[in-house]
Amino acid sequence: MTEREFETMVREYRSTIYTVCYMFSTDKDEVADLFQEILINLWRGSGTFRGDSALSSWIWKVSLNTCITSDRRKRRGLQTQPLSMDIDLFDDTSEDTRQIGLLRGRIGKLGPFDRAIVLLWLENLSYEEIGQIVGITPKNVSVRLVRIKEQLKKMQ
Repeated sequence: MTEREFETMVREYRSTIYTVCYMFSTDKDEVADLFQEILINLWRGSGTFRGDSALSSWIWKVSLNTCITSDRRKRRGLQTQPLSMDIDLFDDTSEDTRQIGLLRGRIGKLGPFDRAIVLLWLENLSYEEIGQIVGITPKNVSVRLVRIKEQLKKMQ
């Protein structure tokens, strides 16, 4: 992949990448760090993308894996250095944003794997696509979503 192709890809999938980051952190500096780390991983892996799946599926997979790995590092107590970014969903105070924040808070209490499944489902990906990205069967995606929805209903 050339540099120009990579820039085009990032422009096209920027909101997808940012959405994944936003679901894995409540801190805007950390979201920016995750975004940067995903871009690095996409650039490093761009030469190995064979086209066996859709480009969007590959970007989802790299983004989710990067955030899950970062989440594990954070739980082990490893520190990161903050970077700045020009996107800021944290300053929006509308009622819709408040409702989204409540849902996001509940989703944030789920484990990383379940968060990834919910995020992909919220992005209207099919069970087949979700299964392909996270490495489980479409039937397993369906079962996990039912369980996850029940967990979310019970949370306060």
